[in-house]
Amino acid sequence: MTILRRSAALSSLLLVFPTLITPLLAQDAHHASNLGQQLSMVTVVPFALLLLSIAIFPLVHGHWWEDNRNKAIVSLFLSLPIVLSLVLMWGSEGTMVLGEELREYTSFIMLLTSLFVISGGIYIQGSLSGTPLVNTIFLAIGAVLANIIGTTGASVFLIRPLLRANRPRQRKTHIVIFFIFVVSNCAGLLTPIGDPPLFLGFLKGVPFAWTLRLWPQWLLVNGILLVVFNLWDQVVFNREEKERPGSQLEEVMQHEPFRMHGLHNFLFLGGVIAAVIASGYGLGTGGEPWPFGWKEAAMAGLTIGAYFLTAEINRTRNGFTFGPIIEVAVLFIGIFITMTPALQILNAWGQGQREVLGMAFDLSKPWHFFWTTGTLSSFLDNAPTYLTFSATAAGLEHVPVTGRFLGVLLQQGPEAGRLLVAISCGAVLMGANTYIGNGPNFMVKAIAEESGIKMPSFFHYMLYSTAVLLPIWVLVSFVFF
Repeated sequence: MTILRRSAALSSLLLVFPTLITPLLAQDAHHASNLGQQLSMVTVVPFALLLLSIAIFPLVHGHWWEDNRNKAIVSLFLSLPIVLSLVLMWGSEGTMVLGEELREYTSFIMLLTSLFVISGGIYIQGSLSGTPLVNTIFLAIGAVLANIIGTTGASVFLIRPLLRANRPRQRKTHIVIFFIFVVSNCAGLLTPIGDPPLFLGFLKGVPFAWTLRLWPQWLLVNGILLVVFNLWDQVVFNREEKERPGSQLEEVMQHEPFRMHGLHNFLFLGGVIAAVIASGYGLGTGGEPWPFGWKEAAMAGLTIGAYFLTAEINRTRNGFTFGPIIEVAVLFIGIFITMTPALQILNAWGQGQREVLGMAFDLSKPWHFFWTTGTLSSFLDNAPTYLTFSATAAGLEHVPVTGRFLGVLLQQGPEAGRLLVAISCGAVLMGANTYIGNGPNFMVKAIAEESGIKMPSFFHYMLYSTAVLLPIWVLVSFVFF
């Protein structure tokens, strides 16, 4: 009953939240145009402190940080100065921008919650063999599936079966890390459904099939990652085989017959994806994107229906709790609020309206956009970062940033297309650089930790990503940009 009450409360909140913040969004957007030019760099400090909190608290006060209530206290405490500054000092301009971020957060957390809850009702009985070959095949399947149900959907659907397959093994942290690299990030490069930046591009006029031309980058990056993972996992597996008594191979090969329970949840997952696509195409609204709240209400309804129409035993066997999604929710509300000044400053900088730390915006080549978009997407929300730099690219081609302007940009010739390819690749791929680079990263981390796997700290994870991913980004830059 506790779980039922918590689910109902969470779903109800997400249903009414759009109504609560709609007044914040009703103001004219052009009033915020000067905000990014005038904000001081000091306003970025709360965002930096929140990132440091996420990185340091697990190391110095790990037990205290495990409580989601304490995460919420830190998140909201650091958000408060930004909220007061924007609302009280900047009036309608600040309130409009803050409302826009709250709207983005609501859409973000509603999508994650719906996919998390619905996939939690699908139980895959039996266990696959946790061998290096099977694990690699599993990640390869995720690399394809992410383009159909999104990196978030593929992540929450596949992580639990992968963890069960490797339950007998001792060292499995690297498996989760590579899962984040591939399934939660680099896989979603081929369709607008794959990752939020590409979906925003679709809303701004990029043809739905345009992203399929990114298959060379997708194949190179994911191919290298799968090869590296297979070699890494084989070394770890062989070491365990020597260190542990008995046969490690025989132990992981023991599994029950394969069977899936809760198959009707795939219909609900399909409904969520259909709502996302329909909202973008403007079905029922004359081709205009759905008003805020329609898509979110549809996803909330599908989530509630899936929860109550699924046998509780499925979630119990999955070890399902609301802990991971609550952790993501309380941390990312702070991230979305505190990064608001940073995004406004970045947008003004990208449009040549101000300097940042004494530096003027001077990007013009595809590799400039690839690295800048990717680096900032590692720490800021990759969707608005994508829009900022795509708008800058449109300015270089003298395309007005109004309506479906990216479709017009692509009509300007091959060079304009190369700029958008670089921006798309940077925003999607480099989300794997940090835990906060993409929403599914933190969720997968939380699910793995609930399963008893000790995951690396924020900075320790970046050591993995720097060692594995940075050489790949350099290669991508030389080969394609």
